Amino acid sequence: MTPQEHQQPRGRLDPTVGKARAMVGALLGLKTTGKNRVVENPPLILVGCSGGPDSLALAAVCAFFARRGEVRVGAVVVDHQMQDGSAEVAQATATQLRGLGLEPVLVRTVDLKHDGVGPEAAARAARFGALEETAREVGAAHVLLGHTLDDQAESVLLGLARGSGTRSLAGMRERRGSYLRPFLGLRREETLAICDALDLEPWHDPSNQDPAYLRVRVRNNVLPFLIDELGPGIAESLARSASILGHDADFLDELAATEYEKLVERGASNGENAGEKGDLGQIWLAEDALRGLAPALRMRVLALAAVELGGVQPSLERLGAAEKLLEREGSAGPVQLAGKVSAYRQPRNQAGPHQGASYGKLVLRRNT
Repeated sequence: MTPQEHQQPRGRLDPTVGKARAMVGALLGLKTTGKNRVVENPPLILVGCSGGPDSLALAAVCAFFARRGEVRVGAVVVDHQMQDGSAEVAQATATQLRGLGLEPVLVRTVDLKHDGVGPEAAARAARFGALEETAREVGAAHVLLGHTLDDQAESVLLGLARGSGTRSLAGMRERRGSYLRPFLGLRREETLAICDALDLEPWHDPSNQDPAYLRVRVRNNVLPFLIDELGPGIAESLARSASILGHDADFLDELAATEYEKLVERGASNGENAGEKGDLGQIWLAEDALRGLAPALRMRVLALAAVELGGVQPSLERLGAAEKLLEREGSAGPVQLAGKVSAYRQPRNQAGPHQGASYGKLVLRRNT
């Protein structure tokens, strides 16, 4: 099917397709109507596409803007190798995307590294790694993801179930770095309608119906129960709460980043200063200064140190265990954080770079 066959007859644009175009256009700063604006070197954007209804609908909507010539649109299909036949699904998806007129369309096969996390987290890490690497290779300005309002509502409920903090309850952001999620205001059923209107053939991932995954149980059991008990607007209410909390979390993250740079002292694995080439193996944080921070900032500062050392975002439980080291009661550690990073309380008679022997420090170290 050619890209022209996907265009709606003039005057007969499907309203859901029009709504989706407006969402994408608003986020990219592009018009959906009027005369095309000639762009000599249009920027390239990539769509992360699994072949499912959400990401396929997003790719088709983005293809409209590519035809207008104001932006180039490509796609990345990530094969996680988690199911038999995944390579064939990835290639079929790539063929359909090329039929929409997207270029380049690249298939990336990844190997999952669990590192103590579950399969979903491992797949997410591998997927984003492949997206980031591909975006750098081709010089893409943005990577667009097809998450919907339903995905956002599920994320908030998962955060509540796990006892997570503000950042987790804030769900996914519409814009974070080079990643854009224009469909966070669109329902999943609307992406299915877009696929139907544009004669697309989405792939339906069987894992999306596997009750072994907590997200699937939230989708198929918890949300329908809440809708029955609280009314049909519960998904929108959860997404609205995520948006409000997102602004709060952004503000706290900015404050924490400022405090972190005031406190952090970086060292190599051997305990010396980290050289100009990096070799970052340890981070020292002054205990007194950490204690003086508000709890919301202190936890974020500890998380920033763990992530800078190459770890993943620690859980609140692990961060709380590291924070208890500041009480100077009981064990001095180490406390194991996610991503092979540990934290311990440095005795006052030991000094790090440029620090006196009486300097009390919390040390985070990358485990080798």
